[in-house]
Amino acid sequence: MVKTKKVRSTGRFGSRYGVGIKKRVLKVEDKQNSLTPCPFCGFDRIKRESAGLYNCTKCNAKFTGGAYVVETLIGKTVKKIIAQKTFVTDTAELIKVTEKENSYSDIENEVSKVLDE
Repeated sequence: MVKTKKVRSTGRFGSRYGVGIKKRVLKVEDKQNSLTPCPFCGFDRIKRESAGLYNCTKCNAKFTGGAYVVETLIGKTVKKIIAQKTFVTDTAELIKVTEKENSYSDIENEVSKVLDE
């Protein structure tokens, strides 16, 4: 593979495709080949199997992510929302409320009363 100082790994394209496209490809390839820690064990050797599928070589965990990066911006945001204690307590309260209310049996009782009349 041909590498140069200015264009690094995109030197393989030679004089084709233009500077702008080569810069975009270089940015994507730098993100793709960077060492990122495993979200489960923290080890820095994650292998990209295919677009969006990753495998940790140490703990052998398989997980999904972005096409070229292990964790996307949206995935990070969702992880932060879930980690917040207020979100977790709100969902616990919601589960308690839904367990107490048997809306289907209440509706069935009302329907049977109306039909009996």
